[in-house]
Amino acid sequence: MGWLLRLLVVLVLLGGCTAGHDTRRSFHQGSESWRSAGSLAQEERADTPPLSAPAGGCETPPPGWPDAASSNPLVLDTEALLAPFFTCTSPAAFVALQREVDMVRLVGRLDAWSAVRLGSLGPVLPEAAKALNLKRATFLIAATQEYGVAQAEVFALYVLHSAFDEDVKQVLRHLAEDKRLGQTLGRMAVAREHLRRRGLPLSDYPDRLERPLEDSLRGAREGAGDLLSSAPMFQTGPMLSYVARKGQLPPPYQQALDEVENALAKQALESGNVLLGLVDEMTFGVPLGFYYLAVGVGQGASSLTQGQYEQATRELTPAALMVALYAGGKGVRSLSEARGAGRALQGLEPRMEALRATAQRLREQLGGEGLEAVARYLRADPEAALLVIDGGEAGAAALYEARGHVPKAQAWLSQGKSERPGSTRTRGGVGKSPGGVASLADEAGLPREVLDVRFLEAELDVPGPRLSGDVALLEKQLAALETTPPAGATVHPLWSEYLEYGKGRVADLRQGIKVKYGRPLEPPLKWEGYQRMRGLVLRGLVFERTMAKLLREDAALPRAQRRFLQDFNEPRVETYVGVHKPTSGLRFADVLVIERKPPPGQPPRVETFSFKSRDLSGLKYEALTGQMTTDAREAMRYYGETLDIRRPGLQFRVEVKGVRLIYEGGQLKPSDVDVLRAAVRETAVEVPGVEILFQ
Repeated sequence: MGWLLRLLVVLVLLGGCTAGHDTRRSFHQGSESWRSAGSLAQEERADTPPLSAPAGGCETPPPGWPDAASSNPLVLDTEALLAPFFTCTSPAAFVALQREVDMVRLVGRLDAWSAVRLGSLGPVLPEAAKALNLKRATFLIAATQEYGVAQAEVFALYVLHSAFDEDVKQVLRHLAEDKRLGQTLGRMAVAREHLRRRGLPLSDYPDRLERPLEDSLRGAREGAGDLLSSAPMFQTGPMLSYVARKGQLPPPYQQALDEVENALAKQALESGNVLLGLVDEMTFGVPLGFYYLAVGVGQGASSLTQGQYEQATRELTPAALMVALYAGGKGVRSLSEARGAGRALQGLEPRMEALRATAQRLREQLGGEGLEAVARYLRADPEAALLVIDGGEAGAAALYEARGHVPKAQAWLSQGKSERPGSTRTRGGVGKSPGGVASLADEAGLPREVLDVRFLEAELDVPGPRLSGDVALLEKQLAALETTPPAGATVHPLWSEYLEYGKGRVADLRQGIKVKYGRPLEPPLKWEGYQRMRGLVLRGLVFERTMAKLLREDAALPRAQRRFLQDFNEPRVETYVGVHKPTSGLRFADVLVIERKPPPGQPPRVETFSFKSRDLSGLKYEALTGQMTTDAREAMRYYGETLDIRRPGLQFRVEVKGVRLIYEGGQLKPSDVDVLRAAVRETAVEVPGVEILFQ
């Protein structure tokens, strides 16, 4: 099965999410009749200018399209109506073409299956999305009735894989309101599991209550149809539509249907067929986008070697691929001119290179988990996808900073385009932006001093060039950056914040400040480094907030059920608590836990937690042990032994009973478990009294 899995993965990535090749052929072969029909229509509407091609993304539609999308005015040619969309080479181009036509009217003219195919290309404009989702629901009902549950499930997976979460919710509501959800998706085990993993369990969408008269009439009508054939697949009409639609599916879905047909013929079909499960995994759980890798590549799927595919997937995770396709659409489609089998690899390689470059820039700014988060936001909401398509990489960054909240991200982008003149510099030289790190800090109750410390700590972890440490030269460098900013910087949400950061560092250096909050003060990072540093800070704050929430939930459990705080009777969890030691000065403990009800005559028990969102994944044993030992010593030096708590209402001296150092896990965690365990043991020997854990 391994070779089959690899084959299907290659096909779904490069075969696309629609029948792209066949559609393009019909477009070219039928162009003569398109033009003749369009010319007649254009003469009747001489005041209507012909559509132009969206810049760099789609072929120019024929004259009169979409109104005259058929040589016969009495017959609607849905292939001709859809064909221009299938020539688009990126989600951005697809959206641009939509904005040139009346999408509500266009979707209204499509049959249900054609609407499904259109929706597989990317986000449909909001005004047309409701009608599209109603047609998706209509198609699922018809497919189940005409093809039977087994074959219909493959089509259903295609519908679900190519739809955003908000769109899927509308489809589920339509089916439930029509009392059809249980009869369709409710009978499909793989589809149900797919929806559950996406956080959309069918139990949240119960079918409406019975309407005796209406439902009995509908049941009788459909039952009469069933009497004509005990096997719907052998009716002539459904059979013809089944064959045609199967041919328009991407290759993995066609192969899945082949397996289902073979199993049915052998009377061996089981619920949850293994190949259906493979199809579900092939899309990596993200909708849309993969079609655009194949557009213009011709026979790229058959030309791509296994080694080349494996290299691409090592360098681009599914989330990175999806975000890069949406954020870098303009750059990608400009490299998508090559068409035809003879230039397959030439067309594929520059496109992959553009995607890799876009993904790398976003990864440096947002981190791996940031890319995963943006992919989740894109998958959840077509409005988020439209935001990133329009805003590019800046839109992806804004969406991440706003944590998926589209209006916040739009407000931030709007301010970025006007260079946000009202940004306010903090003491650390960091501006406060809507939805940005400072906003996150305020929401978490983070003291401004803590924010400054986080930035200074993150600066030390970012390698790369810096601006000058000479004040006079630094001022000239900053002035030059304001006059001639890097490409794309002025519309980036962080640009004005970066300039304020530089000016703040000038003020510190002019005063001769070399150490701040116990950290050395370096010349400011260059623009690229600042973006990486900003991503590290945000990632760290999110991790700290996640762990603080986890500890509060732990504290609320009965003592015997707790994981972290079993030594407390009634723990009180406080975040970013100022603590003082003569040897280290004022520091802020990420979390400090205090016993509310100590035993009579005893001081309250106190434990401290230090959280580290540090990328340890690439470290060997020696470097890993060295970094963990350094972190453990700092945790003990700053937050262990005897502390003076400086928070109002908690001002007293305490003896800390436990210090815990918790690292963020996931992709940041070393993959070699044996090396990790050995490093933890060695650190425990070097720094006794500090417990080291991973998320």
